[in-house]
Amino acid sequence: MTMTGADSGIPSPRPLWLTETYPPSRGGMAESCDRIVRALRTNGVEVDVGHLVRRLGVPARYDEQHGGRYWAWPIEDDPAHALNLAWNALCSDAAARDEITHVVAFGGYLPLLAGPIFAAWLGVPLVTLIRGNDFDANLFTPRRRDVLADALARSALVCAVSQDKVDRIAALHQGRRVVRVPNGIDLERFTPLPSDRTRADAWRAAEVPAGRRVLGLFGQLKRKKGGEFFLDALRRSGRAGDVHVLLSGWIDPDIEAWLAKHDDGISVSVLPFADRFELIPRYLACDAVVLPSFYDGMPNVMVEAAALGVPLMASRVGGMADWLEDDRTALLFEPGDGSGCGWAIERAVAWPGERLQALGAAARELAERELDHRVEAARYADLLRETLRASEPTPLRAAAP
Repeated sequence: MTMTGADSGIPSPRPLWLTETYPPSRGGMAESCDRIVRALRTNGVEVDVGHLVRRLGVPARYDEQHGGRYWAWPIEDDPAHALNLAWNALCSDAAARDEITHVVAFGGYLPLLAGPIFAAWLGVPLVTLIRGNDFDANLFTPRRRDVLADALARSALVCAVSQDKVDRIAALHQGRRVVRVPNGIDLERFTPLPSDRTRADAWRAAEVPAGRRVLGLFGQLKRKKGGEFFLDALRRSGRAGDVHVLLSGWIDPDIEAWLAKHDDGISVSVLPFADRFELIPRYLACDAVVLPSFYDGMPNVMVEAAALGVPLMASRVGGMADWLEDDRTALLFEPGDGSGCGWAIERAVAWPGERLQALGAAARELAERELDHRVEAARYADLLRETLRASEPTPLRAAAP
């Protein structure tokens, strides 16, 4: 193993990063996973990705990449068989296996299931990264709760993206080290070009009735994201006639049913998932980006909109509660508070454009100052090193030739 100069005898971190969400998978989790792995590798931390692929028809694959290895392990319809094959793949390459210093379970059910087992067999510490739904949903799903609890109990370190997650995990697993590492953003990748603004203006001219403010909801608009709640609040606010709603991403069937029922009362555009190059003009087309979640982690949507200087309207949960201030960097309301959401809508419609733009500019400053992806990666790298110093080899690893 490569040794650090500052810590003689302490190996440089080389985690096995178990994840279900990694490109070409789409969505916020995949974007976060890709961003963190890329930034760690740029920082000189070699990362071996074990990608548990749920898409049908994807073959097993192994690649040597710049900054680490990549395994694609197809799950298909038999996770137990697939995870045994994944372990066989690790064991077949003794050099690769022996260089691994940690197992990182990057959220998701299968990484939480396999992480403690692989870490024990490899004789290395387990680090569990909790993002949002991997905790909120699994905790109250009987068949998954034990898997979550086992992963957290066996972790040398647990990282969560928001303070409320840190507090709740620490209360359930007293004595476990739990730290907050918020999501970051690669500001260079979210710097708009003049062509992005031109496309945003062209879309508004073609799709938005004259004089209306555009309020956008982005990402995987699942039930917990509060999309239907927001649409109800908009309808009840009396301001629906002043608003055009942009829904961009995956839409929950409940929202589709709501739109079918109220199609005469709300002006709305529905657009499919898009990559970053298509997404930036959509953000720029909005007068505000809305995050009405009932509960959440730290959505990439929040950080991406802030990085682009687009005003935010959000509930006080998760990372939004950690970082956003009402009337300064966002328009905030309590989760599930229809009146509070209505007041946020009123301000988004009634305020002059200059005041909304000042809100967006303050959010941009926040992203630049506190949420740079390099700070995020450096924090993970430091925590991996600290965990390695604090860990003793298990008997299996210590006895390995």
